[in-house]
Amino acid sequence: MKFFVIGDEHTVAGFGLVGIEGRSASDSNQAKEALGYAIGRKDVGVVLITEDIAELIRDEVDARLYGIGFPLVLEIPGPKGPSPGRL
Repeated sequence: MKFFVIGDEHTVAGFGLVGIEGRSASDSNQAKEALGYAIGRKDVGVVLITEDIAELIRDEVDARLYGIGFPLVLEIPGPKGPSPGRL
């Protein structure tokens, strides 16, 4: 199973340096498209999404977090660090 990352272009480029494929997103439409693409792939087991991008599509991310369990969706801090109030 592979990892897939969704975030800003710097985050995606950084993960790309270690061989993790991803898509950059800067608005909710791009984020939804990237998440749909990742979920539709049978070889992706873990989707990493930056907190700021996840916030743009909160309903879709929460549905994956609290509903269907595959692939696993994990939120990670973006380039500005963790969002305030996040553990």
